[in-house]
Formats: sequence, C-alpha cells, structure tokens
Amino acid sequence: MTDCLFCRIVRGEIPAKRVYEDDMVLAFEDITPQAPVHVLVIPKAHHESLLSLYRQPMLSAALVDACSVVAQHYQLTDSGFRVVTNSGKDGGQSVFHVHFHVLGGRPMAWPPG
Repeated sequence: MTDCLFCRIVRGEIPAKRVYEDDMVLAFEDITPQAPVHVLVIPKAHHESLLSLYRQPMLSAALVDACSVVAQHYQLTDSGFRVVTNSGKDGGQSVFHVHFHVLGGRPMAWPPG
C-alpha cells in the first residue's frame, strides 16, 4: 500500500525516531505521546488490522517480542507498562496498518476509555 502512513515510515519516506527494528517489525516513538514512553510497534509488511494477523503466528510473535524489547529498552519492566491495539473505526483505530502502542512511565488508569 503506497499511501499508508506507516508503510511510508517503514520505507524511510517519513522520518521517525526508530527504537527497534528487525526483518519483520519496526518500533518508533509516537509523535503525539500519551505517556512519557509511547512507542508504536508495527509489522513492516502492510496488515490493515489485528484481524489481518489471523494464522500468522511468526509475525504475531515478532510483534509481541518487539513490545517486550521496547519495554526493556525503556526500563519499564519493574514499574509496568501497557500494550494496546485498536481495531476498526469504533475500536479507535486511526491508521489502518496494525500497530501496538507500548505505553509507560506513569500509572495507567482503568478503564482506559
């Protein structure tokens, strides 16, 4: 998908502060952070939503592993952190390329919204 914001970040057409990258996954800081640590973890290949990861265990595992690496990188493992993904318009998804928000550095409230 050529006009997808996150695909353009993967290709380097839009700058982002990258914090983790491997063959399948990219993690970068959110430009409108909702917590002191707010990193987006995305697959490099375009997948529209969480439902697109159905029966893709290697990619799903790579995304979860990257969230863990990000939490360790920002030293969130003792204090705690939250991983969130929104799916679909009513689920709050605004960029239709599946992504996980790794949030930390402050207490998280429940319910989230």
